Amino acid sequence: MTNAQSILEFQSNVSLKGRNTFGIAANAKRFAEVTDESALQRWANEHGKNERPFILGGGSNLLLTADIAEPVLHIAPLGIRVVEQDAASALVEAMAGEPWHAFVLWTLERGLCGLENLSLIPGYVGAGPVQNIGAYGVEIKERCERVVAVDLRTGELKTFSRGECAFGYRDSIFKHLERDRYAITRVYFRLSKTFSARVTYGDIQSELAANKVASPTARDVSNAVIAIRSRKLPDPAVIGNAGSFFQNPVVSVVKADELSAKHPTMARYPAPDGVKLAAGWLIEHAGWKGRTINGAGVHEKHALVLVNHGGATGASLWQLAQMIQVDVLAKFGVQLEAEPRVV
Repeated sequence: MTNAQSILEFQSNVSLKGRNTFGIAANAKRFAEVTDESALQRWANEHGKNERPFILGGGSNLLLTADIAEPVLHIAPLGIRVVEQDAASALVEAMAGEPWHAFVLWTLERGLCGLENLSLIPGYVGAGPVQNIGAYGVEIKERCERVVAVDLRTGELKTFSRGECAFGYRDSIFKHLERDRYAITRVYFRLSKTFSARVTYGDIQSELAANKVASPTARDVSNAVIAIRSRKLPDPAVIGNAGSFFQNPVVSVVKADELSAKHPTMARYPAPDGVKLAAGWLIEHAGWKGRTINGAGVHEKHALVLVNHGGATGASLWQLAQMIQVDVLAKFGVQLEAEPRVV
């Protein structure tokens, strides 16, 4: 690789409207496409001590409320390969810029199992460990073996083991403690060659039953999840959104029992630290489902999703989110936390 190929090329005043799934109009004063890990290393080595970049992936977990003054680095290296395998499993390397859903389909086409419940989640592979993405009883931490990232202060490559990633519910070391220090460039997944169905969620069971699937394959589960998500969640290409906007809150058993006594239909699920409540149920029963203010709205089919009906600003969407938080806290005594990064 020549030196010229390993240098990041910056553009000025680049629109980010098409680079965030909310479709918010905002600009990057300086913007560079990162398709080469070594180019990112070189930039960080030369500029990391003096500049703090803004790391951008697929823009599916982001709410922009203003232009970005920091240099924006769009992390988009591509590539998927099997690193090693045996009769039971395979270790797969996926570069950070690979679209997540396409990657899941790639694994299924090769008979590799473990990610099927995470089908149709928007965004890039590199964002998966940051959020510890999860759906229908599965989280990425179960299959993520290690993460490789560039230290944005020194340019050095660092490998994080699963334990070092400090995965939690929609959380990791990259989301808070080290959010501005490391840019993930590669993720390694340990996937099984033997399928073990995870179909305890009622929606998946109902979908499989509707399709008369008694003994599902990994592809059957993936197809069921795709069908469910397609019905429930709006397509960002049609109406701007970032998927689920709020985390499902975890409360104490005492608090959950207190709420259940007052609201018998309230959805609740066991959690390691207490009881997980359905944020969508709380928002809907606080009266917000389907409402719109200044072009920013709550989706009519899924109260957990905030949408840009056209012309909404990041500020108006964030104002709507805060109004929902206030009402849910007042009605149920539960504090909702936003999932997307708000900047």
